[in-house]
Amino acid sequence: MTLNALPLTAQDSLVAIMIAVSASDETIRTSELMTIQRIVNHLPVFAGYDDDRIAVVAQTVFDLLEEVDGLDALFGLVRDALPEKLSETAYAMACDVAAADGKLKESELRLLEEIRYELNIDRLHGAAIERGARARHMTL
Repeated sequence: MTLNALPLTAQDSLVAIMIAVSASDETIRTSELMTIQRIVNHLPVFAGYDDDRIAVVAQTVFDLLEEVDGLDALFGLVRDALPEKLSETAYAMACDVAAADGKLKESELRLLEEIRYELNIDRLHGAAIERGARARHMTL
């Protein structure tokens, strides 16, 4: 069953954005999955979220990404369900997932740029969010 048959929640939208970033380079890394799970388990915005929905959301994202205009469809679903006040939250989560494996690939950077545009993230705010993600994921 895909989310197209279910109402998409704001929390589902956040998960969908994170899954899309993880899948953007066609390789979903363990570090990225662990980051998604950690975010869902610990951030207040996911209080009460049924994490069994992650698999359903992930399958929907994978199905959409296989379609010609699937990314546009995904952003449409996200925009419909995500309150504007959570746009920066979604972008911060996307940046954390992209940075989780210690390297940003061109496909991830392109998707982050698209997310900034689609969620109407101000350039300065986006840069601050990116800098925070980079700082959190630094290694020695």
